[in-house]
Amino acid sequence: MKQIIPYIILILFLGLLASANIYLARRFSFYFELRNARFLYISFGALTVFMIAGIISTTNAQGTFANWIYILASIVMGFLLYLLLSVAFVDLLNILIKLAPRILGAAALVLAVAVTTGGILNAQYQRISKVEIPMKGLKNELKVAHLSDIHIGHFWGVNTLQRIVDKTNAQNPDVVFITGDLFDGRIRLNTASLEPLKKLNAPAYFVEGNHDGYSGAEEVKKNLREIGVTVLENEITHFNQIQIIGLDHMRATDNSPGMHGTGNKPSIQSVLDSLNIFPAQPTVLLHHSPDGIEYANAHGVDLYLAGHTHNGQLFPFNFVVGMIYKYDKGLHNYKGTRIYTSQGVGTFGPPMRVGTKSEIVILTLNPE
Repeated sequence: MKQIIPYIILILFLGLLASANIYLARRFSFYFELRNARFLYISFGALTVFMIAGIISTTNAQGTFANWIYILASIVMGFLLYLLLSVAFVDLLNILIKLAPRILGAAALVLAVAVTTGGILNAQYQRISKVEIPMKGLKNELKVAHLSDIHIGHFWGVNTLQRIVDKTNAQNPDVVFITGDLFDGRIRLNTASLEPLKKLNAPAYFVEGNHDGYSGAEEVKKNLREIGVTVLENEITHFNQIQIIGLDHMRATDNSPGMHGTGNKPSIQSVLDSLNIFPAQPTVLLHHSPDGIEYANAHGVDLYLAGHTHNGQLFPFNFVVGMIYKYDKGLHNYKGTRIYTSQGVGTFGPPMRVGTKSEIVILTLNPE
């Protein structure tokens, strides 16, 4: 049964896309009184094929032409999503307020363009999220900067990273934790893209994310080490008063379901069982996704920092992510182990954020 589940999901996804295309073609044929809707069927179908094929074929491409294909395909993805929602919205609105079909069609187009444009602008503005957390065993206050899901790649490059570094430095953190998905494709996978990290005013620690794996995790880590960032791979280190556990991206247990395959990698449960952890020392665990907190709690972890979810990034996927991940965003408490899931600094796919935010998290750890 497990072998056919991916095929079932693929069939459902393709069926959903086909239904959406038919719906859009029929509605715009009605809005603008077109006798033959064949052109609309072909156009929406072509855009959908371009969107999927463009993103899949150019994710790890490094040429300028491929870069533009990826950018256009990603923006088309976001636009088509909000065009579909806009059409559904104006159709519902028309039940209450009767309007001419052309006005409905124009309103749907204007709304989709406005949301897409607003989402692109919103994604470029990194907000500072400040949180205070009490921690047992601390003698003095410690300020932590948490960065996740920067996604350097087709959209975000050295200028974006420099802006993130400048905003982070302005908060005067004592230490910086980067919880994965630093890269999104190989187009800018080099040390030059990481130069701004040299200007961080605090030591930085990194653990890999799933997109770093797609881009080339070993090369990402090699480049980070060359510029002085500490890379943690299923190991423990210490900074100031705290014990830091850094884990590669993995599932909670060997049998845990997951969207991202981990091959023969170990699990959070097995790695934590194998490490020489001191439960009495203030402990921070770094892992890309907010999984396996019960195992972190069993080993005395005080604070679990993660990202990965983007809080869905685009409405209405924030509600979907909330159903998949119990700790989908922000600060939570599990039996004394606090977990903070960042919404991420960058974006994946469409360079847009609707109903979510790009955040740099500043955690002030106080003696409890």
